[in-house]
Amino acid sequence: MNHDHILLAHGGGGRLSHQLITQEILTRFGSGPLASLPDAAALELDSSRIRFTTDGFVVQPLEFPGGNIGDLAVHGTVNDLAVSGARPRWLSLGLILEEGLPLTLLRRVLDSVQRAAADCGVIVATGDTKVVRRGQCDGLYITSSGIGEALPGFDLRLDRILPGDRILVSGPLGDHGAAILAAREGFENFHTPVSDSRPVHRLVEGVASLAWGIRFMRDPTRGGLATVLNEMTTGQDFGMLIRARELPFSPGTAALAEMMGLDLLHVASEGCLVMVCAAEVAEAILEFWRTLPEGEKARAIGVVTADQAGRVILESAIGGLRVVDVPSGELLPRIC
Repeated sequence: MNHDHILLAHGGGGRLSHQLITQEILTRFGSGPLASLPDAAALELDSSRIRFTTDGFVVQPLEFPGGNIGDLAVHGTVNDLAVSGARPRWLSLGLILEEGLPLTLLRRVLDSVQRAAADCGVIVATGDTKVVRRGQCDGLYITSSGIGEALPGFDLRLDRILPGDRILVSGPLGDHGAAILAAREGFENFHTPVSDSRPVHRLVEGVASLAWGIRFMRDPTRGGLATVLNEMTTGQDFGMLIRARELPFSPGTAALAEMMGLDLLHVASEGCLVMVCAAEVAEAILEFWRTLPEGEKARAIGVVTADQAGRVILESAIGGLRVVDVPSGELLPRIC
């Protein structure tokens, strides 16, 4: 890694995160289900096909426009199961509380967990609570694991992606990271971005009949769309072309990005689905997604190409081309 100590950038979802995972974690645990770095592990138990995932949530601030760490933990875990082709069923809830945390804040977070779990149709089935001394935790950390039932028909593998396939997104990009930044920096005006923290499982289950044409799915969290697409193309014999004029951004998020000089391709979403699918099913998927609140602004943003293998290319509004690289360095720490 060329570093003797962990940096905040190692948790940002970019190049240093990738190095940490591949050099330190996969070298020890990457011979089994973890090898392909799925959002959820594909496991078989007798005749059952299940998906299993886990995630840690250390977001600051704990509350932000559009949600808090509680519903974020539920949505993040549910979405990792959903984009792995599963119906979420059960969650665990691990709480680390810092001495001095206001009980009123904890109650708001737990109420959000309760509402989000009910909305997603999942059960909080087990958990654990620990309290640490003041100064050892930023108020509250949550670890959540999830178990889901694999939906029939989905075969989500990078080697199924073909030139001509379409790249779809279910809604505006970068809203969560922008909302966290605005809350952290104290921006309060009518342009303030709102987090898109929400579940995507209905977007997946509603197109299960078209699973034969769905190649791959991801949710663009840490590192944003740029990281997701680069993870798909790295080492592959295909490339991806995305078009700037088709990329959906909310007005508040776009305004903040312009003011702060952010590249929204590197900013996290928490309620957006990125899908690669066969061209013949793309319009049907978009048509269904747009019937749901979480998919009403869905777009086709690009295409898989036979040239530029292993690279993601952005076509600008005036027709210029540039390489979209994986972000490096510290991005927006503690967005999840």
